[in-house]
Amino acid sequence: MRIIIGVSGATGVIMSYYLLRALKEVEGCETHLVVSDSAKLSWELETDLPFQRLLDYADEFYDVHNLAAAISSGSYKTDGMIVMPCSMKTLAGIVSGYTDNLLIRAADVCIKENRKVVLCTREMPLSKIHLRNMAAAADLDCTIIPPMLTFYNNPQSLDDQINHVVGKVLMQFGIEHKSFVPWNGVN
Repeated sequence: MRIIIGVSGATGVIMSYYLLRALKEVEGCETHLVVSDSAKLSWELETDLPFQRLLDYADEFYDVHNLAAAISSGSYKTDGMIVMPCSMKTLAGIVSGYTDNLLIRAADVCIKENRKVVLCTREMPLSKIHLRNMAAAADLDCTIIPPMLTFYNNPQSLDDQINHVVGKVLMQFGIEHKSFVPWNGVN
């Protein structure tokens, strides 16, 4: 399995770290990481981890300005892409096809090749523009998974909340996340 991970400049970049760490444990899963310039800034503002820690979990890392990278072509086979978090700017670029960087180009390629694209849109509150763009992305067969709080799994920490979102995202690719607590119903 080969999955592209895009990290854009919305708040919550630490979620991408959890995602890559979970994917590193999946046997036979190859990750290709592209990080926007804004995401690098968000990383510095929101975490105490060195940026290299994120890169250490990726199998390949691409400069966001390298539009000649392997993941910019449909002939480079992947199973799809996850953008976590997905800023409203990145969402707008994806739905309009304005591929001015590798992150958006990789999503564009996955859409045109009918590969899975999961967007973890991150903004609050949502404007009509944001909602319209999310609906447009869904019309393009992207899956929208905003990182929403969940309480049915009795979370005890921020880690639990992030792992729940990561688990929901990985389910889209048929991958089970060991730290995900599913709903088991009421007896």
